[in-house]
Amino acid sequence: MHTVLEKSLKTTLLSLLSLSFQITTAAPSKEIPVNETNLPVFQKIVKGKVVDQKGIPVPGVNVVIKGTTKGVQTDIDGSFAIEVPNDGTILVFTFLGMEDQEIPAGNSTLKVVMKEVGEQMNEVVIVGYSKIKKESLTGSLQTLDSKKIVDVTTPTVENMLAGKASGVYVNTGGGQPGAVAKIVIRGKTTVNGSTDPLWVIDGVIVGNSSANMNPSDIETLTVLKDAASTAVYGSQGANGVIVVTTKSGKTGKAVINFSAKTAMTTLNNGNFKIMNGSQLYDLYDSFENKQAFENVWWWNPELRNKNFDWWDNATQTGIAEDYNLSISGGGENFKSYVSVGVYKETGAVKGYDYKKYNGLMKFEYKPNTWFTLRPQVNLTRETTYDQQHSVGALYGNMPWDSPYMEDGSLVGNAPNPTWVNTTGSNYLYDLQWNYGESENYTVRANLDFDIKFTSWLTFSSVNNYIFGNSNSSYYTDPRSSGGLAVKGRIEDNFDTYNRIYTNQLLKFNKSFGKHNFNAIAGYEWNEYNRKFSQGIATGIPPGIVAPDAAAVPEKVGGGRQQWAVQSLLSNINYSYDNRYLAQVSFRRDGASNFGKNAQYGNFYSISGGWNIHNEAFFHADYINNLKLRASYGSVGNRPNSLYPHLPLYSFSKSSYNESPGALISQLANPDLSWEKTFTAGVGLDVSFFKRVNITLDYYNKNTSDLLYYVPLPGVIGVTGIWRNVGAVNNRGFEASINVDIIKGDNFNWSVDANIGTNKNKVTSLYGDRKQIIVGDGSGVSGSANKLLTPGKDVDSWYLTEWAGVDPTNGKPQWFTTNAAGERVKTSSYADASKNQKVIGTYTPDFFGGFSTTLNYKNFDFSAIFSYSVGGQIYNYARAEFDSDGAYNDRNQMVLHSGWSRWEKPGDIATHPQALYDNSSQSNKASSRFLETGTYLKMRSITLGYNVPIPRLNISNLRLYIAGENLFTISHYSGVDPELPPTYNDATQQYIISGVATQVYPSTRKIVLGLNLTL
Repeated sequence: MHTVLEKSLKTTLLSLLSLSFQITTAAPSKEIPVNETNLPVFQKIVKGKVVDQKGIPVPGVNVVIKGTTKGVQTDIDGSFAIEVPNDGTILVFTFLGMEDQEIPAGNSTLKVVMKEVGEQMNEVVIVGYSKIKKESLTGSLQTLDSKKIVDVTTPTVENMLAGKASGVYVNTGGGQPGAVAKIVIRGKTTVNGSTDPLWVIDGVIVGNSSANMNPSDIETLTVLKDAASTAVYGSQGANGVIVVTTKSGKTGKAVINFSAKTAMTTLNNGNFKIMNGSQLYDLYDSFENKQAFENVWWWNPELRNKNFDWWDNATQTGIAEDYNLSISGGGENFKSYVSVGVYKETGAVKGYDYKKYNGLMKFEYKPNTWFTLRPQVNLTRETTYDQQHSVGALYGNMPWDSPYMEDGSLVGNAPNPTWVNTTGSNYLYDLQWNYGESENYTVRANLDFDIKFTSWLTFSSVNNYIFGNSNSSYYTDPRSSGGLAVKGRIEDNFDTYNRIYTNQLLKFNKSFGKHNFNAIAGYEWNEYNRKFSQGIATGIPPGIVAPDAAAVPEKVGGGRQQWAVQSLLSNINYSYDNRYLAQVSFRRDGASNFGKNAQYGNFYSISGGWNIHNEAFFHADYINNLKLRASYGSVGNRPNSLYPHLPLYSFSKSSYNESPGALISQLANPDLSWEKTFTAGVGLDVSFFKRVNITLDYYNKNTSDLLYYVPLPGVIGVTGIWRNVGAVNNRGFEASINVDIIKGDNFNWSVDANIGTNKNKVTSLYGDRKQIIVGDGSGVSGSANKLLTPGKDVDSWYLTEWAGVDPTNGKPQWFTTNAAGERVKTSSYADASKNQKVIGTYTPDFFGGFSTTLNYKNFDFSAIFSYSVGGQIYNYARAEFDSDGAYNDRNQMVLHSGWSRWEKPGDIATHPQALYDNSSQSNKASSRFLETGTYLKMRSITLGYNVPIPRLNISNLRLYIAGENLFTISHYSGVDPELPPTYNDATQQYIISGVATQVYPSTRKIVLGLNLTL
């Protein structure tokens, strides 16, 4: 069935691509007679060369006579020759990712400099429902073009942003194929709500993720950070906004782009090393109380030679493949961009396959001068097949225990009399049959149009419908340990949703002398509907995956969810003589998940800028840009819960006499309102020598009326109520710099770097509460706690304080507080745990990234690094694998560099004496397991070569080799200090917890690829 579906999808996408190619390469029926019959006889040939700002030739640029479809493309050297009727003929130069240029043919050889989108002051930036010249901006934002995004091998956009934008903290998704990163912009503005930024794709608010879009379809990605940029998004802008513009068709002959790359992936376990058979034997042999086991059947010196490598058995060189094909082009009245993408990856841990298919059709039809129609459809199919080897077992299973009998057959279910760990289970036995699979479909369709009333007034309509459907199945065989008791289990999940989004805008853009106004006013509606169900059945014959064959319908479940937001919005940008800039925005939002007394909220911003370099008194010629910016405004945040304001009842899943029963589960709060964030910021943009660009920003964010589930006495039947309580402050500084060190005809070298720092603190709680102890978000029993208290970071660790090892006897020690209030050492964990304290925070001191790019003739080289300095990780994994003998049912880790274990009186050691079944509680939650979060990571390094093949009509062929995630420099003892997001069952969202458990390691990649332009 899967094969049939894949073939059908591929056939459909290729058919659509073929249709688009025919449409793109054929001029509109009315355009040929109108344009070509009116052209005079061609009298001259104009020659020229097209280069980028660094002087590098740009092949594949469309050169078209304005108002016609007559045109050529530049060759590998950027050169072109075109026939024109006269010197006054206007030539239009277009290329994806660069600004269009219109230049008269003239009477001499042309040299055309193409400017990259995102680099120039006269660039038009899409921000806040409108397009504004970068020089006129008053807000804080950063734009990345497609070249700076798609330089890593991953199917998700989120993973590509690490280290590339100042103030944007990215926790990448780990090494499992398809895993998604978590993004935080300018710190956490909430204590238990979502920190995800808002994503806007082609003018459509799609939610808090990139909506499974194909990264190769991105033309620009802009991160909006301050109130001046985000306030126009109102209640959805508190965590920042990421605005994505996808590629569009350009005027001229069809341009075909094809890219392919294959990556070989291997696991990167960092500094974490587990013991082999001899190392584990030596550890057990060092136990002072080894008499507890030295007479059991399994203890003998032969254990040193038993060394089954669970990691080697379960891992492989994974393969990732990424293919993309696009066709774009058109005439003055019709343009199109069509693309298909295929991404496949087999995991470096065996048994996991991920596939993703993308298709985008984007058209622009302009039948006359006042009307433009812009339909587009985006299709995505994502599948996983999960028969993955157990990552937890790879960490924990002993090297003394082999999954295979002497005859090669698998060891069966627990208990295993042949294993040292007799309570352990051989996951390979279950893996013979058990598996899971999932399938997700997303359709995102737009029907947008513009009506141009005058040269300065336009009505713009964006109308979007998103449909998503997902299903997953999990099969547990009756012969496996999980299915033995119930004679097998089948679980089926079905989930479908849709989003309806529309905004209707009036856009005003007019100049009066030196005064320029750019304004919008409009209405917006955003609606979400979801329906999901679950069915679980038990008692199935082996190998049967149809629930009809099950004997017992074990469980059914499901639900429906809805929400809606409607808004009135406005924004005005003003500039005087391109020197003095001002901006004002106002938005009024109404949301369905707030109380009737507070359902609507108002959000605003005001900002200003001063282009000092445009002043008459400014005569520093070496400074080509100097702008001072300032802003203040408010944004909001909605709760994760859809119905926190309503009185709710829960219906018991069991019944009384086959009749349902209901209990009150939530009290109403009709006054429940938005989390409100007020942000002030100042910034400075400076460029000099036309080589150096620097941006500096400082901000101060105050968030109040935090949405919090306040506990209530259980005697009333409910445990809490949603209220607006407490406040959080974030202050930070950001800096970015770009330097073109060398700019020449054959050699160019540039460097980019950014840094961000954010200081977070709780400023108030509810009532007279001075502190609230909360879990660490990992969901692991026995892990750490965090403390919410005024003056401290939201991610402050609250732990028993570790005091090291007593050198006289090797016992663990902690700090406690005596009657005099002094901190003193104790060997009693219970006593020390009564006097816990705040010890450090997960928030880093500063973080960022840097990169370099070199071009020499046809060669190109680039390298990208990211870093984080400060912050402390709670390494819970050490509680299990660095347990000092407390756990004898799992393997242990090799001591990290600089660590030592106590062996005799007088030893100054980091680790206490190891004992079999150690009861000293040395591995219980304490600051012992807090470790540095500082790291430097090499994201990617690439070497490419551009090959000209004019005889095959290939404008450019680029071959390259790349390495990704090749090394991480860190003193952290775990797998990776860049922790992947953790799923929190309570909030049903992925969070950044700062807790390291048994994570899927990140992967190193060696990549071979090519880019082809026709």
